[in-house]
Amino acid sequence: MPAHPVVSPKEWLAARQALLAEEKALTRQRDELNRRRLELPWERVEKPYLFNGPAGQESLDELFDGRRQLIVYHFMFGPGWSAGCPSCSYIADHFAGMMPHLNARDVTLAAVSRALWPELEAFQRRMGWTFKWVSSAGSDFNYDYHVSFRPEEIASGDLYYNYQEMPGTPAEDLPGLSAFFRDADGQIYHTYSSYARGLDSLVGAYNFLDVAPLGRNEEGLEFSMAWVRHHDRYDASYTVDPLAGYAPPKGSCCCSSA
Repeated sequence: MPAHPVVSPKEWLAARQALLAEEKALTRQRDELNRRRLELPWERVEKPYLFNGPAGQESLDELFDGRRQLIVYHFMFGPGWSAGCPSCSYIADHFAGMMPHLNARDVTLAAVSRALWPELEAFQRRMGWTFKWVSSAGSDFNYDYHVSFRPEEIASGDLYYNYQEMPGTPAEDLPGLSAFFRDADGQIYHTYSSYARGLDSLVGAYNFLDVAPLGRNEEGLEFSMAWVRHHDRYDASYTVDPLAGYAPPKGSCCCSSA
């Protein structure tokens, strides 16, 4: 028998209409929040950041690829890691299909990680991804946008992430998103950044799971995304340990099995 009450069509409709009123209120709140986001002040980007990727060395300006708007996904992949973070990979699996639509709206999307370009290229090939991905190794980019931490910061516990101090970190690199605008004179501005659960809306699969009968079905998991695997690692041996915490890929300074 179903775990939920089974009611008549009339009762079901009444319950659904009540929830619809709340959904509409949330939609209006989200629209207002989006409007206020667009009103945020901007800050000039003064540093000449350089990246390495399939085209060789590129500047932040070149990452715009001729467009005025750039969204950077800060992908968790540190130098020497055996693979990219599974949770970031879960998000990156959504990128390909949206690219033509973003480009048509004058937006370029690129992923940036501290791992060396050959490490990114090998993992990208394994995953079958084609989106722009570059290495920020040797630059302050990840540190300036508060998604990576130097060894001395980790050792001291003096860490800053998601606009607040935190006592520790599960990995030396964490996820984030930053948006930039380039004006006609070539000046680049940082307009927005978001981290942690602020990235939830990027995960299209979650939007489908949210309307599935069992939802995300993450209740009882010590780490809510413990069920997520690289998309080529769901096989007959797939199991989920409800007590598992976040485990960064081997090679991370915070990985106990490295």
